[in-house]
Amino acid sequence: MASVSAVRGWSRFGASPGWRAVAALLAGALPALAFPAPALWWLAYVALVPWLLIVASAATPRRAALDGWFGGAGFLLAVHHWLLPSLHVFILVLSALLGLLWAPWGVLVRRLLGGDPGPGRAVAALVLVPSGWLMVELVRSWEYLGGPWGLLGASQWQVAPALRVASVGGVWLVGFLLVAVNTAVAALLSAPRARAAGAAGVLACAVAVAGVWAWAPLPERAGTVRIALVQPGVIAGDHSPQRRFDREEELTRRLAGRRVDLVVWGESSVGHDLDRRPGLRKRLAALSRAVGAPLLVNVDAQRSDRPGIFKSSVLIGPDGPTGDRYDKTRLVPFGEYIPARSLLGWATSVGKAAAEDRRRGDGPVVMRLPGADGPLIGPLVCFETAFPDMSRRLVRDGARLIVAQSATSTFQHSWAPGQHASLAALRAAETWRPMVHATLTGVSTVADARGRQIGGRLGTDRSAFAVHDVPLARGTSPYVRFGDWVVYGSLAALGVFCATEGARGLRRAVRKPVRSPR
Repeated sequence: MASVSAVRGWSRFGASPGWRAVAALLAGALPALAFPAPALWWLAYVALVPWLLIVASAATPRRAALDGWFGGAGFLLAVHHWLLPSLHVFILVLSALLGLLWAPWGVLVRRLLGGDPGPGRAVAALVLVPSGWLMVELVRSWEYLGGPWGLLGASQWQVAPALRVASVGGVWLVGFLLVAVNTAVAALLSAPRARAAGAAGVLACAVAVAGVWAWAPLPERAGTVRIALVQPGVIAGDHSPQRRFDREEELTRRLAGRRVDLVVWGESSVGHDLDRRPGLRKRLAALSRAVGAPLLVNVDAQRSDRPGIFKSSVLIGPDGPTGDRYDKTRLVPFGEYIPARSLLGWATSVGKAAAEDRRRGDGPVVMRLPGADGPLIGPLVCFETAFPDMSRRLVRDGARLIVAQSATSTFQHSWAPGQHASLAALRAAETWRPMVHATLTGVSTVADARGRQIGGRLGTDRSAFAVHDVPLARGTSPYVRFGDWVVYGSLAALGVFCATEGARGLRRAVRKPVRSPR
């Protein structure tokens, strides 16, 4: 308690603007440790507290906005630091620009927790501070701003109660409760008059999670599908695309006799359009016949029937492509296209930005596996797994299994593969549909309909295949049925707050005495 008081006192009276900015930057970066690879999930319940205390101690709203900005930039830079080798200095620019989204949040935190708040302000903070945080996450989730990578709620991908909460309100509800707990702890530590409210806030969050755990419905098991994941591993050097395909072919042939229902290859596993390469198409069809199961490959190539390069999930049967094809719709900024290339095309000269833009597909696709009762599968490609609305849409369209194809080989020895693989558990728990995450170089994994890992994971040091008996599920999760109700509720709460503040300001202006002229 003494140390917290010292921090608040230093922040309020003794710190220079420069040192205060550094403190906010570091405090904002702290929550990144809750994500893989460190995966200190428990840290997420208190990781925002230092940042909240710094912002709350700001002398002016402008200073609070700056503290929010620097903290947001620190958070984004820490969560995405593995992009530095690819984007170089541009990742600093992006973090600084997107960090601005937390500036209004900083003003909100100071308004509710600044000074010596009483119980009323503290209770309002328990709702409004998490609501403001969700609005920031919502805006930065727009695909053209980089997408929803590193949402705070995603740090709880291995915590069973949090996954149950996600089935009710998605990653948004998990994030809301995390920020509410942090806000309550900050009030406990820094606001003597609001300690009862802070303690009540922690208790209320615990009761909410316990209630969800006790009463939220669960998916019902409905059969099993046998899935094989093929991970060729790191293959570099001359002719690496061809050598990678050869390795994928070799591993797939070993699956003969294992009675699998589907073989999944990773993103960009095939580097040529199949209509232009009949020999390649025949090799894949022969593989399907040898294994006795369809292959879901991912073609990264110029299409023969449409202009441009597409990343496409293509289902291959014993006679070749079945006609089921999904073209990736949400592309990675700078990695697969450059926004406003005429203005930002210089990014290709300072990093590994896309030399040519990929093209977008027309929308989601569900594919039926062969057989009278073959389940429908919903493919996603790469960072599309970070978007909760995409998997929810696939389930509403009838998908019984979500299949993600990914490649993080560029970031092999970083936090990226672990962060990406962790999303499978979250999307599965949200939708009550198991999710397969197949990669070229790891981490490949499978999660059941409650978000629990099935079998072992193929790490970044493996070149192998894995076969999983994946239990299917029936039913509709509350999140799939009701959608982003937490986001709408947060928006409504902020709207009421803004209206109340506006009315209060108007009353003060009306009551202000007017000086008579002399």
